[in-house]
Amino acid sequence: MKKFLMIPVALLASSAFAAPKISAQSIIVNPTQPDLSVSVRVDKDNTGNANPVYIDGESIRISTTVNRDAYVYLFNVDSSGEVTQILPNRLSNSGGNFVKANTTVSFPAQGDNFTFNVAGPVGLNKVLALASLEPLNLDQITSFKTTQDQFATASTRGQDQLAQALSIVVNPIPQNSWVSDTAFFSVASRAPVTTGSLFVGTNVPGSSVIINGRTLGAANTTYSGIAPGSYPVRVKAPGFADYTTTITVRANTTTNLNVEFNRTATPAPAPVVNTYSFVVRSSVSGARVFVDGVEAGTIRNGSLALNVARGSHEVVIIAPGYRTFVNTYNVTQNASVTITPAR
Repeated sequence: MKKFLMIPVALLASSAFAAPKISAQSIIVNPTQPDLSVSVRVDKDNTGNANPVYIDGESIRISTTVNRDAYVYLFNVDSSGEVTQILPNRLSNSGGNFVKANTTVSFPAQGDNFTFNVAGPVGLNKVLALASLEPLNLDQITSFKTTQDQFATASTRGQDQLAQALSIVVNPIPQNSWVSDTAFFSVASRAPVTTGSLFVGTNVPGSSVIINGRTLGAANTTYSGIAPGSYPVRVKAPGFADYTTTITVRANTTTNLNVEFNRTATPAPAPVVNTYSFVVRSSVSGARVFVDGVEAGTIRNGSLALNVARGSHEVVIIAPGYRTFVNTYNVTQNASVTITPAR
């Protein structure tokens, strides 16, 4: 299983009916207000509303509470979209997912002979708890890939597909007998990644640099924070054919690339804009902004300026004292959005 590493305790001494809608607190939203309620939390956040950070390889414990006797199903959606069914599983000593009313149950529970350890990829994760007064058949959604697998893997990817698949399961059930909740956490690298820098010089004003398909910005600028490796580079200059090559970035070193455009060259066609300016405005100073599951920055002086590719992007804003904000924006031109998270 990619999302969590299972480590036996014996080894710890040497190691450790409406269509579904998307919201910050639930991947599926019950259109009614049932008298059944469920909450899910991770052990670094007792409120279930924050976004604590776990280092790759660090252990995590997930807790859930229901106000009535119910069957609880837990899923994790990692930053790449992979969905893992945490509960039920083949490891828990309790042997099932039935939770008594007004009882907080942790997974793994005290006495279980394993621990959950978070694993990559780094980025924003979501844990969904789905509680039902009657057991659900998830055979069409999740399965154990092999007889050795301890956790089932979903055939869907991402929270949208998971919500659509689960809606088929819960749809025949009365709306007052199921409910869901979501907790967030982020996975960070175990150690900082050593990076290098790139300088691209040209003789044409207004030139721009694209590395590995991503626009860095203007030429005659040093760009840092690039992971070591070999990358395709494209240098665009107005009125000239693009220059392409492959460069190698080394750790703690600046790679220099100087491009002399021939002024007798055939003018290049007008460039096609592949990325756009996307400004997130908010009055919540210090709020953390995630785009497509990756932390993009922090609101400072009322805004955060980003460059994003054309298309649909999920934006998540998290700040202490505010409810987590989630929305999807389709970017087709330079744009700005104003977001005011609710308290």
